[in-house]
Amino acid sequence: MSEEKNTTIDEEKTEDQKLEEAVKGVVEDTSKDDREYEKLCSICHRPESVTGKMIELPNNLYVCPDCMQKSFDLMNNGQIDLNQLMRMPGVQILNMQDLENMMPKQQKVKKKKEKKEKDEAPELDLRNIPAPHKIKAKLDDYVIGQEQAKKIISVAVYNHYKRVVTDTMDDIEIEKSNILMLGPTGSGKTYLVKTLARLLDVPLAITDATSLTEAGYIGDDIESLVSKLLAAADNDVEKAERGIIFVDEIDKIAKKKNTNQRDVSGESVQQGMLKLLEGSDVEVPVGANSKNAMVPLTTVNTRNILFICGGAFPGLEQIIKERLNKQSSIGFIADLKDKYDHDKNLLSKVTVEDLRNFGMIPEFLGRLPVICTLQSLDREMFVKILKEPRNAILKQYQKLLALDEVRLEFEDDALYAIAEKAMEKDTGARALRAIIEEFMLDIMYEIPKDDSIGEVIITRAYIEGTGGPVIRLRGQEVPMLEQNTTTRLGR
Repeated sequence: MSEEKNTTIDEEKTEDQKLEEAVKGVVEDTSKDDREYEKLCSICHRPESVTGKMIELPNNLYVCPDCMQKSFDLMNNGQIDLNQLMRMPGVQILNMQDLENMMPKQQKVKKKKEKKEKDEAPELDLRNIPAPHKIKAKLDDYVIGQEQAKKIISVAVYNHYKRVVTDTMDDIEIEKSNILMLGPTGSGKTYLVKTLARLLDVPLAITDATSLTEAGYIGDDIESLVSKLLAAADNDVEKAERGIIFVDEIDKIAKKKNTNQRDVSGESVQQGMLKLLEGSDVEVPVGANSKNAMVPLTTVNTRNILFICGGAFPGLEQIIKERLNKQSSIGFIADLKDKYDHDKNLLSKVTVEDLRNFGMIPEFLGRLPVICTLQSLDREMFVKILKEPRNAILKQYQKLLALDEVRLEFEDDALYAIAEKAMEKDTGARALRAIIEEFMLDIMYEIPKDDSIGEVIITRAYIEGTGGPVIRLRGQEVPMLEQNTTTRLGR
């Protein structure tokens, strides 16, 4: 009996030990995950990498030495009588649990990794950086035309990441190759940058310059550019410091002319962006566009962040035309006054002086050394955009109908008709999706109702409103629908 009891006790101990080990493992794993993130001061919200070692309080609260010293100084030197303070109506003792609930728990900042040993290979080296011709070849799969723009961007990006890798090799410092993109609306500026970031596998933040204002005014602060990039990098500071920031509508912060008021959303924003473009340590809020008392802060160095600024710059073509017409003179060598009136690619002749006359300050332009211009789209480019890219619009609709086991085809004349309608709208490639969606609405509505439909052919007559699409039933090749039949799928 005694042996059986001992065996039972041993089994119970074994089970208890197993339970303790399991619980211990969970605690260790949790603490390991917590160690990947920085401790934030519950008062000033600065990370431990800035303040130094934190003082730990119950309920996972931390106080930095500066805030703790200020609290002691206030208690010793201040004129605060706590006994009288407690007698005041509406005054309560601060509950630590309430303070914990006020903190934004969901926002954590990852610690920077320690410097790697010499024998350990870095995450980014020269062998991992794709060559300019490889970058352009990948861009060709998604972006139609804009050959010169793709070449300029490929070289600039390649040089930028070479600079990031070889930053500390010698005393020769390579300056940043930030890019200024000029092109009419819908020419593919944003799409080009999105594709580039996806191919390079780096975090990307896209923001609009129209929302930026000088610090202290209603609107987004300049630091919000870096804050959005940090959010795109999952609050990983080290990853964000190798990312790309694309500032669209940069022409909207041009210097205002003939105004006596403070230009808080124009020239002041340009001046505020100078340090960001050049490279500096910026204290940015985590998970918010502006700093406030309840948002944690962290420091991000913008030295290795690639800035790409884009804009349509309306009115710049007139400035370029006036400069070129100044070359006209009396005599046989004189240029015609209307020589450049019909030049669709006049932006390609832009100079820094033209941009200064537009309203961009010279200090801002000096930090954007690479100027890239995109051509306006013609009919042939519209047709290529419709069908050639890897994720072309036509391929997307063909895939949607293929899920219903229906084949979708577009006649070449129909594509040219769509391109002509897009040119009339004068909004660039953005118009293509809206036009196709308009004509595909009835078709995509009717097809799920009839399982006998096997093929749909979009014709030019359907696009122009003089006919309908050709609908073929499964197993039949003869068109089953004409313009005025009751079964026609049309508008």
